[in-house]
Amino acid sequence: MKSEFAALPDADALYRVGTLIDATFDARSAAGTDQAFVLLDELGARDLSPENSTLVHYFRANAWANREHIRANPNLWSWEQPECQEQILELRRALGHDGFSQLPAMRRCQILTNLGNQLSKIGRFVEAIETLDRALSLNGKFGMARGNRGIALSHYARALYDGGHTGYMLFSAHETLTAAVEAEAFYEGAGYGPAHDAFREEARRIESHIDVNAVRKIAAKRYKMGKSLEERRYRKWCLRNTLFINPLNDIGPLSIAAQDVLTLPSLTVGAATGGTVPEVIGFFNQMKQEFVSARYLYYEGVNAKGVHFADHGVRLYNTLDYPAYSLAIEKVRAAFRMSYSLLDKISFFLNHYLQLGHKPKNVSLRSVWYEPKGADPRPLLGKFSLCQNWPLRGLFWLSKDLFEEEFKRATEPDAEALKEMRDYLEHKYLQIHQEMIPSVAPVFRYSLYKGDFAARTLRLLKLVRAAMIYLSLAVWSEERKRDRDTGRQTTLSVSLPLDVWEDDWKQ
Repeated sequence: MKSEFAALPDADALYRVGTLIDATFDARSAAGTDQAFVLLDELGARDLSPENSTLVHYFRANAWANREHIRANPNLWSWEQPECQEQILELRRALGHDGFSQLPAMRRCQILTNLGNQLSKIGRFVEAIETLDRALSLNGKFGMARGNRGIALSHYARALYDGGHTGYMLFSAHETLTAAVEAEAFYEGAGYGPAHDAFREEARRIESHIDVNAVRKIAAKRYKMGKSLEERRYRKWCLRNTLFINPLNDIGPLSIAAQDVLTLPSLTVGAATGGTVPEVIGFFNQMKQEFVSARYLYYEGVNAKGVHFADHGVRLYNTLDYPAYSLAIEKVRAAFRMSYSLLDKISFFLNHYLQLGHKPKNVSLRSVWYEPKGADPRPLLGKFSLCQNWPLRGLFWLSKDLFEEEFKRATEPDAEALKEMRDYLEHKYLQIHQEMIPSVAPVFRYSLYKGDFAARTLRLLKLVRAAMIYLSLAVWSEERKRDRDTGRQTTLSVSLPLDVWEDDWKQ
């Protein structure tokens, strides 16, 4: 069979492998899936066109999905999911390949939809919605992207602690699920009946929880976004870039989402301690303030017009490589620094709140999940091995993008080098240029075109925003568990209400 396969043209060989993967999924055939990997390895050794190389990554992801489907009794709450991880990596390799843009729109939709589904499964639901929206931007009628976006929104809604937000997001999920089964929705080929059934069933489940028509009236309202023209411009910009710490911003650029309303949920404290305010509330306040400040500095930096008077009379030499020196560039640099530092602070928060036992000076988002001692790779802390906290697992998987080499190489170009950029920005020499220059390997300096630096800083802001949402909702999940445990132990506890710090007091 191998020699016959080797004689096939690339397109025919790819078709043969794709057919084999589909057949082995239906038959739950481990041997057939193993054979598919053998053929994919042979294909990968060929001198393929960029388009066909991209398809090899896509088919590898599907073959890994087969292995996950075949594996007997997988534990869905295991934090390490090898088959899921390989699917994410292969789909991202396909997405980042030069040949991705050459694929038909339908195939690109499939790749993005599959990636969105995997991100949702592991708890990265914020990024899952963004990825599914990218699929729909290519083909707004693509049924599987519509339906899976509705499923993802429904799961996201059930992780929220605010009843109003839950209802609004469930309504949006219902709208998307309904659109997925309309006659105009596009599905390639046959065999999508089970998916239709799942989408209809989820829509009916939502209808049993909310009054869809009542929420539709609320959704039709428009909300003011500030008194001044500049404030309205800023808030519209934040909405378009999905940068408000507000879950409703993930639905779209809705005026109702133009505020950073997500905080920590209500916390229960022991009566024996006098019901004192937990320190983590103030800490979350500070992190949130730092994020919104970094966001505004970035906005000012990328939208600056002309030369600021603070840059007048600052003598600098022309190094003949189109350097970018200005207050505007420094604002973007500051936004990057502030945003990245929040990732370390999130790990410090987790170590304290979850009582993980790490020494504070050693904790980081890379290490907080693992045993503090032992040879690498260190095992997960026992607390996390089967922890049923979906947003917390999302934070764990988000950390892989920054600190695991295989994940960093598979991420999109504007996210790949964030950690290295941070090291050069904080401790070495990161130079920004007005014009594109030939890239050189970082040694003494790390060089970047200012447009690329701005794009990567925006990517970091979005990553940190997602992390802040996961953190808040992870605390909510943990608090519900603690309430259940407290009830079983009959330990006296008290819910501590707090007032809001009013805008007029922020001086």
